[in-house]
Amino acid sequence: MARKSVLLPVPEPSWFTPKWLLVIFCVINLLTYVDRGVIASNGVNGSLGTYTLSGTCTSGSGIQGEFNLTNFEDGVMSSAFLVGLLVTSPIFASLAKSVNPFRLIGVGSSVCTLAMIGCGFSFNFWSITICRMLVGVGEASFISLAAPFIDDNAPVGQKAAWLAIFYMCMPVGYALGCVYGGLAGTHLNWRFAFWVEAIVMLPFAILGFIMKPSQLKGFAPAESKKALISIDTAVPEVEEALNVKVSARSMEEESSHVFSKMQCASINLSQFSRFIEDIEVLLVDKVYVVNLLGYCAYNFVLGAYSYWWPKAVYNIYNTSDADMISGGMTIISGILGTLAGGYVLDCMTSTVSNAFKLLSVTTFVGAIFCFTAFCFKSMYAFLALFSIGELLILATQGPANYIFLHCVKPSLRPLSMAISTISIHIFGDAPSSPLVGFLQDRINNWRETALILTSILFPTAGIWFIGIFLHSVDRFNEGKEGEVTEVDISNTTPLLEPKVAETRNSSPDQP
Repeated sequence: MARKSVLLPVPEPSWFTPKWLLVIFCVINLLTYVDRGVIASNGVNGSLGTYTLSGTCTSGSGIQGEFNLTNFEDGVMSSAFLVGLLVTSPIFASLAKSVNPFRLIGVGSSVCTLAMIGCGFSFNFWSITICRMLVGVGEASFISLAAPFIDDNAPVGQKAAWLAIFYMCMPVGYALGCVYGGLAGTHLNWRFAFWVEAIVMLPFAILGFIMKPSQLKGFAPAESKKALISIDTAVPEVEEALNVKVSARSMEEESSHVFSKMQCASINLSQFSRFIEDIEVLLVDKVYVVNLLGYCAYNFVLGAYSYWWPKAVYNIYNTSDADMISGGMTIISGILGTLAGGYVLDCMTSTVSNAFKLLSVTTFVGAIFCFTAFCFKSMYAFLALFSIGELLILATQGPANYIFLHCVKPSLRPLSMAISTISIHIFGDAPSSPLVGFLQDRINNWRETALILTSILFPTAGIWFIGIFLHSVDRFNEGKEGEVTEVDISNTTPLLEPKVAETRNSSPDQP
């Protein structure tokens, strides 16, 4: 009896090359952080008006001056994007199992574009705060899905380097946003800064709806739930089975509407249950948790640096060019440091254990340089040492996210990135700025405040050092979720389709 294998149609590959995908993701990531830098720039954020006892008054500038915001309201507005990001990140990550990920990115980017336009037309504190919340939806749809796509399409020996290129856009984008926001707010109006952002983001929002990328690793393609069906039967039996199926279809169509509502409810309950199970799997994974703890502590320091660094330098070294110095150093260190971290990991052979080694060493040495820099009274000595320290610290971006992607099975990677993004904001950069401000109010010494903040990097290196000794397995090549392999008819009743993409003979004597 002949053995035949029938292949059903599979999705055609994307007409975008892997390098084009990387470029598109990097540009979207860059624009996301440019927006973050814009809202923090003095040209857009502005300041309150001043009134002296002698009767001299100066008008306020930017958002804070026009809406007469208190410092607390100003801080709430600048962090409002976290609401949209934290609420929708798990939703987008969960939907990636059943919806084309690029459509999700298109939806999120569209919401972000409209929110940027709304920021430009805002008329009070609440209107701009709500728009800033919606801006976070764009990052939520993108940040948890882009990294898995890059990891899938990167060459085997360059995965860490490609991830480093992607994450390099974060500090560089933030620094560019500060410079751009300052120029736009000074020479035009703070509202134009958001409108130009929306114009640049719009093509990428549209692109998300028209691109047809390859399926994410770990997910069965939506167009073909059954990739391969093996039929251990003769040709006449195949024809008979086809006829049986055609006659059975009419009966299935008549009864399908009876169960449709029950199926929808069952699917929704099943998806929610699956989501909870996936969260539990991540939180009991020691490798994932240790990396997450280190990354949260790391972002606590980095978030406070990005917000308070110019003001600290201005007060410690009495320089009026603190904004430009901060932006320039971050751009250079962000490019060189982030790329170097990914390149070195690839040279070491990209493994989870090697990534932990690189994270602990670069963070520890970088902390020494940054801590020593703030001890010098000479500004030139400070800049020389801090630039080296910042370069080493930013080299951790690629290796840390490499661990998030490779310590979990492929189907959990979007959720892994979403949970890491939520955690570093809740426990990292969101509370760090107000806490450091509170500390400065207490001790009233920017040098001591900067030294206390920098010292947190030493236990951060210790946390990542623990990860070296954990048992780690690279799960990148684990079987895809929902994958269908060859099935013998003796174990499974064949489900035949009338359209057959390819039929091959597996019997050597079959003509």
